[in-house]
Amino acid sequence: MRLVVLLLCAPGLLLAENWPGWRGPSGDGISPEKGIPTTWSATENIAWKVAIPGNGHSSPVVWGNKVFVTTCLPEKEQRVLLCLDRRTGETLWQTVVLTSLLETIHSLNSRASSTPATDGQRVFVTFMKADNRKIPAPNVGTPRLITPGNLFAAAYDMAGKQKWKTVVGEFVSAHGFNTCPVLFEDLVILNGDHDGNAYLVALDRVTGAERWRIRRTNNTRSYVTPIIRGIGGRTQMILSGNMCIASYNPRNGKRHWIIDGPTEQFVASMVYNGKYVFATMGYPGRHVVAIRPEGRGNVTDTHIAWRTNRGAGYVPSPVVGGPYLLVVADSGIASCFDADTGKRHWMERLHGGHTASTVMADGLVYCVSDSGVTTVIRLDETFNVIARNELGEKVTASAAISQGQLFIRTHRHLYCIGATKTGK
Repeated sequence: MRLVVLLLCAPGLLLAENWPGWRGPSGDGISPEKGIPTTWSATENIAWKVAIPGNGHSSPVVWGNKVFVTTCLPEKEQRVLLCLDRRTGETLWQTVVLTSLLETIHSLNSRASSTPATDGQRVFVTFMKADNRKIPAPNVGTPRLITPGNLFAAAYDMAGKQKWKTVVGEFVSAHGFNTCPVLFEDLVILNGDHDGNAYLVALDRVTGAERWRIRRTNNTRSYVTPIIRGIGGRTQMILSGNMCIASYNPRNGKRHWIIDGPTEQFVASMVYNGKYVFATMGYPGRHVVAIRPEGRGNVTDTHIAWRTNRGAGYVPSPVVGGPYLLVVADSGIASCFDADTGKRHWMERLHGGHTASTVMADGLVYCVSDSGVTTVIRLDETFNVIARNELGEKVTASAAISQGQLFIRTHRHLYCIGATKTGK
């Protein structure tokens, strides 16, 4: 138990050079590395730049000298996993994970939005396998037909050989699909929040067999990737979504505590600073909340430490470092809060809209805009911009940090920013 918590809370001990899944080694956008590049352009300080076929909004993940990214080739109806050489950007292998009807999606979504996860032995991916049906879209303001389907998961070894595949459960959403795998002990945990019989499920990492499954309460689409932390003598898997914020035991799915609402739909992942867990949301109401995570049962009226409705983000996930919580709204308005009290130190407009989640290393926060402008901010009580860097391409995916380099996926390319690396 102690070892598990140690690895989750201090990823630098073993994973300092890897970025193995959504939001990095600890799932909160923080890299333990130092010396990450702060200045670049589309042509300067670029180790390599490669075109990624098809389209997708999933973020890159890195293990050793391998970079993994998913994409959709719409003309072939294929969902694809690619493995690139971290040193050169050369494609080492490419495999078709799923061939399926193209599901209906929101204009801001893609059909390859789920970031893969890897443990250095296997790579885990998820996609939506659409039905050949059309049904009325649930939970929408404008009536329309959409394609229902199923959450599909698969595992590959590091050479691209499929180890298992499985249909996990139904998935219905007018906005499309996104479920990033979370690795914990010997499990792959998946969030099946959707506008149907929503669920959380854990699969065996080696075989893909189902280990546990629980029903979610409110059957409402959300796209939040859980974080897992050791808090108050319990291992807690915490996520917002499905009209609530809740904590579960990741070993069996048993719920520790729940907060009702405070809104309906959620996208941004949560973060934890050792005292509070923080959530930013959502739709239709916007909130930033700090929660004391030691409770049991329904703690709606007792465990919210502070909240604000101003400056909340819906899609971009926040970062927390030291005494500061940084939230970037979809509009590009960035707010720095005192994490303990909720006092706002500053609120400033960045360049354009923001969909990508922020990442942080060595006290610097990297905020990538939809137009490909990265604002590098020193996290402090005063607004301190270190640099603004333009790639000149649209960006929806979140950045990755590994081995002193920054990886940014645009709508057309994957950029490796920083000095060229060699070695094993």
